[in-house]
Amino acid sequence: MSSPQSRLTRADSLHQQVARNLRNDIEAGVLRDGDVLPTTRELAERWGVSVFTISEAMKLLAEEGLIISKSRSKRVVHAPHQAQGNEIRLRTPRVILIGGYAGSGKTELGRILARETGWPMLDKDTLTRPVVEAALEILGKSPHDRESSDYLNLIRPREYEALAAATNENIACGNSAIVTAPFIREFNDSAWLDRIQASHAAMNATTTFVWVYCDADTMHTYIRHRGAARDAAKLADWPSYLNNVDVTFRPAVPHVLVDNCASGVPLQKQAKELVATILGSTAA
Repeated sequence: MSSPQSRLTRADSLHQQVARNLRNDIEAGVLRDGDVLPTTRELAERWGVSVFTISEAMKLLAEEGLIISKSRSKRVVHAPHQAQGNEIRLRTPRVILIGGYAGSGKTELGRILARETGWPMLDKDTLTRPVVEAALEILGKSPHDRESSDYLNLIRPREYEALAAATNENIACGNSAIVTAPFIREFNDSAWLDRIQASHAAMNATTTFVWVYCDADTMHTYIRHRGAARDAAKLADWPSYLNNVDVTFRPAVPHVLVDNCASGVPLQKQAKELVATILGSTAA
């Protein structure tokens, strides 16, 4: 995998950030082959950037063959490879645990890996968000709260219990699984890491840990663009949020590092390398 890049300046990297996130959406299947993209002006408004920045991002994607310009105002996603079905079945199930800060691209990596392998993807937010929001409201909190002690001490541990249970159920069925969540606290806890590996090993499954690295500017661009209500507190005081983000953090266990900075190797290529590594180690 790529090594972390030095922090990029917004002036130099903004069009690369936009292009990378759109590229990731295409490779993850969020944007489908034949989809018509919004106009340049609409994209500029969505991303909070200039029309020039969007035009430069479109040039990069066009050069890669991922979009085709039908006219000055119409661009279409070109991804015929999305129709190719892949399903890799292993004798020994493999669990890929993917962690990273908000906006790092961990979910996008998980989706790309799921498309590459045919393995089920288990995302913490997808599995637990409706119940978490209902529980927070019962406690008198905002459904978007992810900062209070009630969330951190009462609800968050149950989210990860649910994620682990869904993972174990797939393993019991002989399925490999791709599991995405921040995992920041967990990947820094040697006892938790030992327990999760032992639990999977007892079910004849092997665990691979993945950490997605991303610089602060790229994370900010993506978080602002996705517009999730749970991110409102982060964006309202971004400098304070960054005080709690350690971009040098790495899991306390052997792991694969994926670099999702704007100038890094495309996520699709890194995903293919990861699958090849896993299949190679399984064969060995």
